[in-house]
Amino acid sequence: MSNLWVKKMRFFFKILIILFLSNNTFLFAEEYFMTLRNNTTNLRQGPSFDYPVKIFYKKKYLPVLVQDSSENFRKIRDHENNTGWIHISQLSKKKAAIIIDDKAVLFNKSTIFSSPKAILENGRLCLITKCNEEWCKIKTDKYLGWVKKQSLWGNIN
Repeated sequence: MSNLWVKKMRFFFKILIILFLSNNTFLFAEEYFMTLRNNTTNLRQGPSFDYPVKIFYKKKYLPVLVQDSSENFRKIRDHENNTGWIHISQLSKKKAAIIIDDKAVLFNKSTIFSSPKAILENGRLCLITKCNEEWCKIKTDKYLGWVKKQSLWGNIN
């Protein structure tokens, strides 16, 4: 092979990489969690106030998974797999999660050998204080304690 051919191939691959990275950034878009900022939030069918409302959420801090964006709207999915669009002003970075086990035990410390404090039922909203590899410290109503991450759906990282 000639030296000129090798140079042309290197140049060709550099151009391909640049084109791939610039035009396909959607391939690298990551999903991330946010929460609802207000007690009432509209989930719309499309990314504009012109689209009809699909669902009225009535729970502040409900965690939602952001999957896409279009200008000032974010496409979200909730813990029941409902999807739609919410205006960015209605979302917050506050960390929260939903209990997804039938009965999750709330412990005093991040170990199953500590004292259990309460049993939390499926669907209960929890504010996340902090998390480690396997556990999250949560606050819900009058309870504060640790729950296994596998029992939660939401911003637990």
